[in-house]
Amino acid sequence: MLSLPPTVRIFLAPGATDMRKQFDGLAGLTTTVIGQDPLSGHLFVFCNRGKNRLKILYFDSTGYWLFAKRLEKGTFAWPQPVDVTTRGIEMTHAELALILGGIDLANTSRRRWWRREVARENNRELSATRS
Repeated sequence: MLSLPPTVRIFLAPGATDMRKQFDGLAGLTTTVIGQDPLSGHLFVFCNRGKNRLKILYFDSTGYWLFAKRLEKGTFAWPQPVDVTTRGIEMTHAELALILGGIDLANTSRRRWWRREVARENNRELSATRS
C-alpha cells in the first residue's frame, strides 16, 4: 500500500465505472462524477459493475499513477452513497485498506473517539499568503 500524508483525501465514485477507461477517461470522471479536481493529488477510486475490479487514479505533480486490482474470486464490498445527490464518497486511508482487504464497511461500526481534523481551509489560506 502507498504511504500517503494525512492531507491526501480519498474519494470513491458511486456506482459502476467502465474499466476500459484509462488515465484521461478516469480524470474526466473525477470532475463529472465525483466533482473534484483530478490534479489535486488526492486518490480517486473506481469499481466495475461486477465489483471484482477497481482502479485508483492519483496525480503526483509530475504525472498520473493508475493502480488496478482484479480479484480472482469474490467481490469488493463497494459502499453505497447516502443519497442520490452524493457525487463522491470520501473515506479515510484505513477504510480504503479495509475495502482492499475484503472487509464490508456496511457491517462494521466505528467506536467513538476524538481525532483532530486537518484544517484544509487554513492550509490553503496559509499557502496563499506565502506566495
